Amino acid sequence: MTDILNRARGHLRKATEFLAAAESSATNGHFNAATSAAVISGINSKDSMCLKLVGRTDKSDDHRSAVPELRRAGREAAPLAPVLDRLLSLKTKSQYQTTMVSAKEAGDAVKYAQKLLTAAERILAS
Repeated sequence: MTDILNRARGHLRKATEFLAAAESSATNGHFNAATSAAVISGINSKDSMCLKLVGRTDKSDDHRSAVPELRRAGREAAPLAPVLDRLLSLKTKSQYQTTMVSAKEAGDAVKYAQKLLTAAERILAS
């Protein structure tokens, strides 16, 4: 169990770092980078919660599979699945398309990542 908890804490540290990068990028008007970093933060928060709650996290090339995984992690995490879904919906636009992410979308992405990180911190503290 110690190894799993250490892995969960590692994901939490990454989530925190990427959220800080997202906030800084948004402040500097780099909305694609902010959104992309927020997505990475959210995924790491999900990994942290799943490790703590069910002892494992799935790794997949399709990040959309993270939403049902979070939903299955239990009643503490399930309500956050729609938040992760909204965050992941911005991934393709921020990372792969030529269309630019707007300031509002980047702000929303940062808020979603903050909500996921706050929940992950609370779950790991319990």
